[in-house]
Parts: sequence; C-alpha cells; structure tokens
Amino acid sequence: MTRTIAERIASIRERIAQAAARVGRPASDIRIVAVAKLQPAEAVQAAVDAGIEDIGENYVQEARAKAGLIRGSVRWHLVGHLQRNKVKAALELFTLIHSVDSIELLHTIETRALQSGRNRVDVLFEVNLAGEASKAGVAPSQLEALFAAAQHCPHVRVCGLMCIPPPPRHAEDSRPYFQKLRALRDHWQGRVGAQLSLHELSMGMSDDFEIAVEEGATLLRIGRAIFGERPAKLG
Repeated sequence: MTRTIAERIASIRERIAQAAARVGRPASDIRIVAVAKLQPAEAVQAAVDAGIEDIGENYVQEARAKAGLIRGSVRWHLVGHLQRNKVKAALELFTLIHSVDSIELLHTIETRALQSGRNRVDVLFEVNLAGEASKAGVAPSQLEALFAAAQHCPHVRVCGLMCIPPPPRHAEDSRPYFQKLRALRDHWQGRVGAQLSLHELSMGMSDDFEIAVEEGATLLRIGRAIFGERPAKLG
C-alpha cells in the first residue's frame, strides 16, 4: 500500500531521531526542508499539515506560484541556483538562500536588500566539494574570498555552508563529503566575526540523510522520500 505524505514524514522523523541518538545529538537540532520541486501545491499542503515548517524550492517562479496557495506558517528555502536577475524576487519570499556561490551574487543580494529595506538576508555558501563541473558551488579554496566579501555586506548574514555530493550508490558514499563540509565550517567558524555565525550545515537528501545527521547536518533537504518521484511537470 502506498504510504501517505504524513506517514512518510513520520517515518523520516523516526529515522532522524535514531541517527541523532547514535551520535548523542538532540533531534530537535535538525530541521527537515521538504524539497517540493515540481510537486503540486496540494502535496506541499499535505506536508505542512503533517508538521513540516520548511519548504525548499529550486526555482523562484515556482515557489512564488505555490506560496499564495499554502495555508499555515511556512519558511521558504531556495535550494537551487539563484540567478542574479532573480534576486529581487527571491528576497520577497525566501527565508534562507542555500546557494550563494559567488562574490557577484553576494553583492547583488546586498544591493537588493538595501534597496528593498530588508535589514537582513540569511544565506549559506554552497561548496562544490567534488569539483563537479556540472554543479554550482565554490571550491573550498574560494571560501576565503567569499567570507572576506561578506564582511562588507551588512545586510547579509552568512549562517553556514551547503553541499550536494555526487549521487551515492550507497549512503555511506556521502560521508566523506559531509565530514569535509563540517570541517570547513569548523575551520571558518573561528575566523569570522559575529555577523557570520556559521551554525547551519545544509547537507543530506533522501538517500543519505541519516549519514548527514551523524555528521552534523542541521538542515536536511528531503524531496523524494517525502513526496515520491517528481512528476514530469506541474499540472
């Protein structure tokens, strides 16, 4: 029998609690970001009704189309690549932008925040740990320049780091990437000012989120395990 979205979420929460217990973490430190790319608003509403408070979207336009249809208190997360010409629209909706990967984008967010009167925009720096040409994100060696630029962006608060490892054949395949992201966060945590408190680690998806929990994730971007396979298109 096909499980409902609420049943899937309950199962995921239990698995998170078990993974957190294995490493002595409180499960309350970990948030599920239900990634709703191409999922209809009814599916998102079912997740919210089941207690999900954080919804992730890959595209600004898609999130805007759904946001007005969802009842309840929701924090919207942009987890996909953000084009600079979409920053203004993104700031009108998203609580957290996971995918800042260039000084130019950082400066655009700062400028748009100032223009819109938004006092603070929370962001994560996306790190391309595997050096995959097909993926966004900065190389670890470029983080220093990004953090230096962020010191001059008073309307932007860098809250942590995000990564998307190569698709794992087995969940354990992702562990080295999660360990590296946590090490990078720990390295930079002691080298940045209070403006850049790096609490968040956005890592772990449907196939490897338990490993991510064991390695310190605070934000799990889970789509398929909640919603099932993505439809070909919205409609």
